[in-house]
Amino acid sequence: MSKVYFKRVEDKNYEHLSEAAKMLVEHIVDETGHVFSKKVPIKVHFGEKGNHTYVPSDCYLGVIDLLQSNGVESAYIETNVLYRGARTTDESHKAIARVHGFTQLPIIIADGVYGEAYTEVPIHKTYFETCKIGKAYGDYDQIVVMSHFKGHTSAGFGGAMKQLAMGFAARGGKMAQHSAISPTVKESVCVACGKCIEKCDVGAISMQEKAHIDPDKCVGCAGCIAVCPVGAIRNDWRGAHFKEKIAEYAYAAQLGKENIYVSFLINITEDCDCMGNHMEEVARDIGVFVSKDPVAIDTACLDMLQKESGQNFFDGGRETIVHAVEIGLGTDQYELITME
Repeated sequence: MSKVYFKRVEDKNYEHLSEAAKMLVEHIVDETGHVFSKKVPIKVHFGEKGNHTYVPSDCYLGVIDLLQSNGVESAYIETNVLYRGARTTDESHKAIARVHGFTQLPIIIADGVYGEAYTEVPIHKTYFETCKIGKAYGDYDQIVVMSHFKGHTSAGFGGAMKQLAMGFAARGGKMAQHSAISPTVKESVCVACGKCIEKCDVGAISMQEKAHIDPDKCVGCAGCIAVCPVGAIRNDWRGAHFKEKIAEYAYAAQLGKENIYVSFLINITEDCDCMGNHMEEVARDIGVFVSKDPVAIDTACLDMLQKESGQNFFDGGRETIVHAVEIGLGTDQYELITME
């Protein structure tokens, strides 16, 4: 059974949320004898352009202060997204982060300029033998993984496990979770510029009148999606076993690391912070959770949300929890400790 620590914060006061996160992390450090490494980045989600319900940067200030007071060098760390948007490349990703107020720390985009920098992490599970994890994550043995618990159209919910799975995966790893390995070209949009051919390191793309991707040669890095100037190269989002694949990528992301997980159960929407538009909240704010077990903290957040709202919110995400327990990522059995 894992311990999950909780402090109720319902007032949308970012200072109170920041203080709660700091207090809970301090408590788990003291109780477990956790010793911070010299360098510990903070995994965050900067919010897509046009999104207004991501966790604001002010909520991270308490944890930043705690790390600095312990002599820890820190940075925000993230990976580029698979789809075309404001967070597709290193430069544009950092730009939207700064617009959204994430200026307190240096920013590391772990998978490089176009998502090409990754490490193959062997796990030998049901759906993946290896996982493509952003290369810079390998520089650290500890990460403070700070997540926004909310809904997600495909995953059921997004929390600590999805922050690990999608947030640590390089672009090719995101594609592997969502779909088959090879993207496709929409010929009516393609302008035959050849940028995708220049980007492809394995010779999987050829040009006749339009670009063509050979699925037998494609390794799924998805760099072509990032460089296409007209958005002609698309991912197929209809992949099977998406929820179980999240669990396996989360397993790869935390392998060999001593992470602390912080989840904010606030600004609760039906879809994720990757949506570049205004979304209405579907439940009231509840508070902040901290644990060393990503499965336990997600389970605790989901259980409390459903109990207090009286609604069966995001229950499809329990498939991820079940598979995560099966593969040894963590446990869904937890002791909830409420802090005042």
